[in-house]
Amino acid sequence: MSVTLDGQNLFDEHQLKIEQDSLNRDSIERAVAGLDGVLSVDMGGRARKIRQRGTLRAQSRTQMNDRINVISAYMDGNTHTLVSNEGEKIDNLRMDSFKVNRKRAGGGGIVADYEIVYTQLV
Repeated sequence: MSVTLDGQNLFDEHQLKIEQDSLNRDSIERAVAGLDGVLSVDMGGRARKIRQRGTLRAQSRTQMNDRINVISAYMDGNTHTLVSNEGEKIDNLRMDSFKVNRKRAGGGGIVADYEIVYTQLV
């Protein structure tokens, strides 16, 4: 099974890592006259960050730029679904950033390290 975003196979499996932060909860705390301590109101679950790191491979710089542009198009403010190579489905993701760290020659083409940061909306 391969890693897909909205059913599209955009990523290489080589050195791919997906890290999920824990879910967060929010609350409001207020001091109330006559109450020893504070009143805490639970506001429920909130968004969490998910980071995806890996490498992209292409046969030429033009093909690499095309791959980068296709992935960058997902930074559209809409929610997406990421499916890991283990079959884990992560819904309601907004792509916040896509950073290509380094492009270099390797293995008969171009290799680029990348990092994507998603926010999983609750």
